[in-house]
Amino acid sequence: MCGIFGVFSADPRPREAVDADLQTGMHKIRHRGPDGSGKWISKDGKTGLGHVRLSVIDIESGAQPMSSADGRYTIVYNGEVYNFLELRQELGADEFQTHSDTEVVLKAYERWGAECLSRLRGMFAFAIWDIKEEKLFLARDRFGIKPLYWANTPTGFYFASEAKALLPFLPNRTVNRQALSDYFTFQFCLGEKTLLGGVSQMPAAHHMVVAKGVAQKPERYWEVHYDIDYDHTEQWFTERLKELLTDSVNLHLRADVEVGSYVSGGVDSSLLAAMAREQRPSGRFQAFNGRFLDSSDFDESQYAEALATEREMQLHIASITERDFVDNFAKVIWHLDQPTAGPGSFPQYMVSKLAGENVKVVLGGQGGDEIFGGYARYLVAYFEQCIRGAIEGTLDNGNYVVTYDSIIPNLETLRQYKPMLREFWASGLFGERDERYWRLVNRSNTFGDILNPDAIDHRTTFEEFKSIFWGSNVGRESYFDSMTHFDFKTLLPALLQVEDRMSMAHGVEARVPFLDHPLVEFAATIPADVKFKNGELKRLLKAVFSDKLPSAIRNRKDKMGFPVPLNLWIKNGGIARDMIGDILGSEKAKTRPYLGRKLSIDSVLDGQSVYGRNMWALISLEVWHQQFIDAEF
Repeated sequence: MCGIFGVFSADPRPREAVDADLQTGMHKIRHRGPDGSGKWISKDGKTGLGHVRLSVIDIESGAQPMSSADGRYTIVYNGEVYNFLELRQELGADEFQTHSDTEVVLKAYERWGAECLSRLRGMFAFAIWDIKEEKLFLARDRFGIKPLYWANTPTGFYFASEAKALLPFLPNRTVNRQALSDYFTFQFCLGEKTLLGGVSQMPAAHHMVVAKGVAQKPERYWEVHYDIDYDHTEQWFTERLKELLTDSVNLHLRADVEVGSYVSGGVDSSLLAAMAREQRPSGRFQAFNGRFLDSSDFDESQYAEALATEREMQLHIASITERDFVDNFAKVIWHLDQPTAGPGSFPQYMVSKLAGENVKVVLGGQGGDEIFGGYARYLVAYFEQCIRGAIEGTLDNGNYVVTYDSIIPNLETLRQYKPMLREFWASGLFGERDERYWRLVNRSNTFGDILNPDAIDHRTTFEEFKSIFWGSNVGRESYFDSMTHFDFKTLLPALLQVEDRMSMAHGVEARVPFLDHPLVEFAATIPADVKFKNGELKRLLKAVFSDKLPSAIRNRKDKMGFPVPLNLWIKNGGIARDMIGDILGSEKAKTRPYLGRKLSIDSVLDGQSVYGRNMWALISLEVWHQQFIDAEF
């Protein structure tokens, strides 16, 4: 895993100026590549490419930037293409000078151009300069696992693995107001938007060309289609799922260094760790877990320990404290580039720190919830549909048929989600599906008078939400598919941002085996009544792989999602409350246009529920504002 940075200008520039830009940008992302760095500058000074390296494959000879044999193409690349050995054979193994996947990607582009992307199986973001046609080609993997940002400035077109590397080159720094509306609604941004005005992110599964100093519109090269397969039996889906996930885990273990695994105690990460251990039965296998000792509600380590004992893993546990939060919160926000996806990034940062002290590569469970239906809100949405169906005498919900009686046994999962239910049913009961799911995911309703109403453009954000929810690649008959598709396209990239930034902050490469495109394409064809029968979260995944998990994990009903006891610390009046009071009570914070004018800090601090995320959203945004907008660069 690595970091990339580059600049392209329509007119020639002094090479010294280009070199200075590369030095500045690469310095901002040096943590992504502690093992080495390299630069390349075109003779005319129009183009400069920079790379910082974390060595995982072909440690000795995979340095970048890397040029083709004839000098026409030069690449900077961040990621792992797991089928590089197979592509190497297809391209002609005798033609290669290294054993790296970087050279495979470069030669694949030489051979197939942009069509090479359809052959790559993995996570990646890269840029290739074509000296003959004087154009820059940029691409990002299908799911947005690896990041890629860009900015058009008076000096030229800049791109980087992290947005912070672009800050020194922006003519001015402003907040993107529509992105801010997205943030207060979802705690992430939709599409190409970032909170930084003038900075865009490459959408997942897109590529782009920059020529003559002009960036063309990004083009989609891959899409997941929910073409439901009604011809096969559940047994066939079971066997096929086993084959595909086993193959993905095997590919994700390819490395020239030791591979470990995050183990949260939930189904997804535990399953992947167990399968990896099966494929690497000899020697040690290291696993990493985080916990808070403030309350058992914030500690899943017992489940991780059950897995580690059963599978003979070496388990490392990070016991995270309030002091850790105070000492590291600002670092978390800096590495994130922009706040996103809730407080889970903080414990992820601490666990990644522990992982980085022991391994260079870890497996993670991201993607399982969005692909196989793991979020409690899916159950909440279907519960409402069941009640409506029972009242109206019709329980037909597209390809998923559920009855009020059949869903009842799974409602225990909602024990910790009573606040969500109260908010959900406070308005709009039995409304249209898109409006109901909007209410489930829209967090702006819960801020009350903390926010200035003018800070949120509900109409524009809702219209963009609907365009994704009712995507042309999703059939309208399945509520389940529409919900999971929206989360797959929006929440998942935000979670992957957390996964990438928190691991790379400590020089660790995080790999996500659920996000292997043959597996994702297959899962999209499975009928909802197979994946989500009777409202059981991740029902198919657990049914297929139940023998690989300890009974303690297999039978869990209390999905947690790495909660942080932030609001407990606030109510206890300790150092976290003092720090938050200082953050929100500063003179600059009081002038932010998105906050209500009569904001009382104490009332905000005292008004948070145990699992509420609003306080996290507010302090994250304020610290980000101080670091990325107010600070000098």
